[in-house]
Amino acid sequence: MGALMTVDPDFEWPRPPEGGYTSDDLDRLPNLPPHTELIDGSLVFVSAQSNFHTLMLRLLEFELLRQLPDGLDVRREMSVVLGRRNRPEPDLIVIRADAAGGLNKTAYLPDDVVVAVEVVSPDSEERDRESKPRKYAAAGIRHFWRVENDGGRPIVYVYELDPSTGSYIPAGIYHDKLRLQSPFALDIDLTSLGRRPGLG
Repeated sequence: MGALMTVDPDFEWPRPPEGGYTSDDLDRLPNLPPHTELIDGSLVFVSAQSNFHTLMLRLLEFELLRQLPDGLDVRREMSVVLGRRNRPEPDLIVIRADAAGGLNKTAYLPDDVVVAVEVVSPDSEERDRESKPRKYAAAGIRHFWRVENDGGRPIVYVYELDPSTGSYIPAGIYHDKLRLQSPFALDIDLTSLGRRPGLG
């Protein structure tokens, strides 16, 4: 039988303000854990990540930096302000280079973002598969990629925004190679996951 957890009787759980937190609060609240997101006015804390998650981000970030055309750049784990009550943090975003901003920039706007990428973790499945893509689409982010772990092998689901419905439509499912022409040319060997980038 596990040990009982005791709580200091004077401890008070943080209570959100009436109406919930706002996107500006993420820059003002003290002692927030790194990578805290704001979803529908509520703070969402990130759990410890797996090797798959970390290595997948490393592979994507390295290849995007290597292959992106001039005028685009990539950011890892930077939040996007979708409105007053929503400031999620995609795992990766491809941004317009002219929106990069200075070293103190803490968030981007939907118009800055060309692609939002989520690598699904067990604790974030519902958010990464359902709520966050809906919010990205509603904000007008044109492209969304979702990466799933299929027994240690990545599968990349690629979506494109249908402007007539304001929702994403599937544009491809990729297992061994992520080979795209839109929104830019890209060719990533997904089977190289776990190998040191650039070493083959």
